[in-house]
Amino acid sequence: MAAGLPCPHHVVLVLVLLASLLLRPHAVEMAPTPAAVAEGASALLGLLLRVQSEALRALGPDGFDPKLYVDLPLAADERAAAAALPGQGQAPPSREELESYLARYFGAAGSDLVAADPLDFEAEPRGFLPRVESPEARAWALEVHALWKDLARRVARGVEERPDRHTLLPLPGGVVVPGSRFREVYYWDSYWVVRGLLVSKMYDTAKDIVLNLVHLVKKYGFVLNGARSYYTNRSQPPLLSSMVLEVYRATGDVEFVRKAFHSLLKEHSFWMSDIHNVAIRDNHGQVHNLSRYQARWNKPRPESATIDEELASKINSIADKEKLYHQIASTAESGWDFSSRWMRNSTDMTTLATTYIIPVDLNTFIFKMEQDIAAFAKIIGENATSEKFLEASKARHIAIDSILWNSEMEQWLDYWLPTDGDCQQGVYQWKSDSQNRKIFASNFFPLWLNAYHSGSVKFADTAKSEKVMASLQKSGLLCAAGIATSLTNTSQQWDFPNGWAPVQHLIAEGLLHSGSEEAIKLAEDIATRWVRTNYAAFKATGAMHEKYDVEACGKSGGGGEYKPQTGFGWSNGVVLSFLEEFGWPKHKEINCSRQGEVGLAGAQSG
Repeated sequence: MAAGLPCPHHVVLVLVLLASLLLRPHAVEMAPTPAAVAEGASALLGLLLRVQSEALRALGPDGFDPKLYVDLPLAADERAAAAALPGQGQAPPSREELESYLARYFGAAGSDLVAADPLDFEAEPRGFLPRVESPEARAWALEVHALWKDLARRVARGVEERPDRHTLLPLPGGVVVPGSRFREVYYWDSYWVVRGLLVSKMYDTAKDIVLNLVHLVKKYGFVLNGARSYYTNRSQPPLLSSMVLEVYRATGDVEFVRKAFHSLLKEHSFWMSDIHNVAIRDNHGQVHNLSRYQARWNKPRPESATIDEELASKINSIADKEKLYHQIASTAESGWDFSSRWMRNSTDMTTLATTYIIPVDLNTFIFKMEQDIAAFAKIIGENATSEKFLEASKARHIAIDSILWNSEMEQWLDYWLPTDGDCQQGVYQWKSDSQNRKIFASNFFPLWLNAYHSGSVKFADTAKSEKVMASLQKSGLLCAAGIATSLTNTSQQWDFPNGWAPVQHLIAEGLLHSGSEEAIKLAEDIATRWVRTNYAAFKATGAMHEKYDVEACGKSGGGGEYKPQTGFGWSNGVVLSFLEEFGWPKHKEINCSRQGEVGLAGAQSG
């Protein structure tokens, strides 16, 4: 929080969800006016939330997915659909009544996204994974590559023509969805989708995905959590500049960088805004600026409204309910929804306190954003901007190491802000006991920055990287099938024993570039375990999974507020990236095997 501004518990954070949906009229006959669109979109979401509530009453909680109902496109007049809604506070509708109503007034969820074969897809692209020599591994990699066709979509024309009938937002280019219940573009998922598409030589599709996100920045001022009207209140981990960089590195397209550049500046301003920025004074008197997650929302998330309302039902005060809803939405902005990492009491979701935490990963990503913008500015000849962002990145580097680094644990730790308003003129005083000493995979994410230093000093030099690696080896996070997200089993999906593709990739890629042979071996061991568990699960189920249980090779993950999903965008992208970065020798076993896995098991007992 900038100096002179009130501390966060005094800030009133209320956002009218669709105030920003003043869409321009489309050039078709009888197109709604912008005011009518905003009013209609708000009316539609209100109706869908009532449908969601009645569906829960009709179907019961078992297997119920509230997101399904806010994704339904309206196929009739909203007023008529609202009047015909069964139940409405009386006796619960029957399953038959509900199904008949939905069939009459709505299209199927996801029907406003239509399948679209990417023009740059080839069954076996030239130069695809040259270091994958194992016939079995290569055949499977081509199956994963082929999944891009299954996940490729375009937004139907009707979405732009009648935005008052859709929660889906129009986008200019083709999209790749994560899969299953996730029927729209998601922000940080897209980074690993782009990484995978570049391995698949699908450069135009990768560019489309990035330019869709640039479009969202131009329209809303930031990249939304996902391309739905109900996501306009929050973002996700900021990796847009990283996507632009990867596409540029693969294609050398300077014009593409120019198209994205000013949107990157706009996004950086969003993350430096008053609600995200925190000023903190170290013990030497120097004030540092770091960032936190903070959604602009204090109501139930529409896509999970029935779940949020149930959680808040144990709270009596309306003000306290709004505080909880604000924390829930802010945790969703983190991408780690949900985890003991954000809770004061790991057994109680109502103790979420995400807005009072300075996260290691968010500041790692913003540091990289600042470095990326500096590099892009130099490429397109804006030297003054380049210098400005280079200085900003240096300041954030110092801030991360001053506020978040713990030399005793040799990890970077999240920092908890006081909730009692203990700050002077908007500046907090650093206290060593405010660092969260619990171990999470995110404590090691700054290693990833080692992969991105062109001629400049590494974020962590070789000696420091080796200490962090040793700390990782002793952490308990390294398991039989990959890196666990935390050490605490809470039944939340971003806790033990779940492992996630982004976690594996960020840490392994950082180790790969840390400067020691031991780190390279550890990176390859992590990648090997992850590829094997993905392979085994694919062969057993015919699908790639959203997350995996790292205690057992080939077992998909669980927990959380929805059923485990398949598809799956970022899992596909990470597997293809690992196969490109590490290869797969001809005689290396790809099935689950204990052979060659002594490194991690031995490290944990050390």
